[in-house]
Amino acid sequence: MTRDRLTLYDTTLRDGQQTQGVQFSTPEKHLIAAALDRLGVDYIEGGWPGANPTDSDFFADAPQTRATFTAFGMTKRAGRSAENDEVLAGVLNAGTRAVCLVGKTHDFHVTTALGITLGDNLDNIAKSVAHVVAQGREALFDAEHFFDGYKANPDYALACCKAAHEAGARWIVLCDTNGGALPAEVSRITRAVIAAGIPGDRLGIHTHDDTGNAVANSLAAVDAGARQVQGTLNGLGERCGNANLTTLIPTLLLKEPYRSRFETGVSEAALRGLVKTSRMLDDILNRVPLRSAPYVGASAFAHKAGLHASAILKDPATYEHVPPETVGNARIVPMSNQAGQSNLRERLRDMGLAVPEKADLGRILERIKTREADGYSYDTAQASFELEARRELGLMPGFFEVERYRATVERRRDARGNPVHLSEVTVVVNIAGERHLSVSEGIMADGSDGGPVHALSKALMKDLGPYQDLIGDMELVDFKVRITNGGTEARTRVVIDHEDSLGRRWSTVGVSSNIIDASFEALLDAVLWKLVSDGARVPGAA
Repeated sequence: MTRDRLTLYDTTLRDGQQTQGVQFSTPEKHLIAAALDRLGVDYIEGGWPGANPTDSDFFADAPQTRATFTAFGMTKRAGRSAENDEVLAGVLNAGTRAVCLVGKTHDFHVTTALGITLGDNLDNIAKSVAHVVAQGREALFDAEHFFDGYKANPDYALACCKAAHEAGARWIVLCDTNGGALPAEVSRITRAVIAAGIPGDRLGIHTHDDTGNAVANSLAAVDAGARQVQGTLNGLGERCGNANLTTLIPTLLLKEPYRSRFETGVSEAALRGLVKTSRMLDDILNRVPLRSAPYVGASAFAHKAGLHASAILKDPATYEHVPPETVGNARIVPMSNQAGQSNLRERLRDMGLAVPEKADLGRILERIKTREADGYSYDTAQASFELEARRELGLMPGFFEVERYRATVERRRDARGNPVHLSEVTVVVNIAGERHLSVSEGIMADGSDGGPVHALSKALMKDLGPYQDLIGDMELVDFKVRITNGGTEARTRVVIDHEDSLGRRWSTVGVSSNIIDASFEALLDAVLWKLVSDGARVPGAA
């Protein structure tokens, strides 16, 4: 059966940049554009030329992509010709192969927000699109507030789309700008647009996630006949975000009926890089990846309950809707106080530890459950679990011993009278009978980095003798603190994430009534896990 072509349009660099707290630099835009091109999307919307210096610089040095690089702008203003509108000219001057113009399709917005007549707005749409086409560019029309406009005045909303279509627009994109539409009405209205004379292979869908339905609404439009889908990586976007392409793309490629009905520009090999692409964007934004994100989250294929893990051992399809490796993810069987021996055996096998089938693993389970009762959490700190299991099995190398450490925090004022906090840490370790002393300090002022945990990390990893080269690429990337019980005797749980140059990310946990001590325990586990994973040799050992 011949499959229809489904076109993927990414607007991370424009709509995604409207996310609160997000502002891409020009080099970051180039990195993201290259990643999107490798993924296989068909259009990459670069932004609005002339709207800000970053976008202007980006279009001045436009990326060379296989995907159609697109500039975004708005239709001409009333009272002037398309040829003499400087805002429209700025968009065209970017020289992109395609131009996407946004225009009002809701009569309320035309008369209230623009303050012009409905006829003037139709004229603006038609003449702007015709001008883009006359310049030899591919024209797209974003029908802003379309679904709200259709519900209020269907004839006028349709007239706006027809004006763009008849003027030569390649794509008419139906926008749920306020994000309030629901799947059933998106389906019904999209079918109505096609019935009114605009073919489905000229229709796109652009949804926002204000009701949590952006992905569902996009799929509803595809089911109804739309053949272009717009969205952003990781669902970035204004307010609650846009349709998430890291969810939509694997759904369209792996799920029926879409897998059989459609083809896209995303290959199976490119799909296996989806997790990497998603996390690259989070790294650029200095954000912690959402663990529960569909397909790409670290917990998307985590099986905590013992019953689930037992079934997973027999056949992963029992509790997985797709194989994790198809999107570049991995299966995790975390340890917790809900774990059974099936979880434990699978986790030990993932660690590379061969345990006989008849081996009694109850000792490890009891230790994990006892420590979790004390406040530890091993389902979020798999590296610390691995170390505990190795200790119980007698497979934990004695790399070094921490003889003592001391941490002090002093609050004082600098020469200008501004308050600063000075942290000083001393760590003494014993490696094969040789003592190593390291001192580090951190100064924190005006919210800058340099607190006691930072000083602890630097001191611990400052001089580990023969292991120094192995830990040199470790980077602390996340630090989480939680009080596990209340009152003045509260115990503190610290979970720390590290990454290394191989792209590995691991989490460790520490618990203590003293936050510094809990942090040091988690930091120490992070170093030990790195040494075990990299096959470090104990000096003098056989």
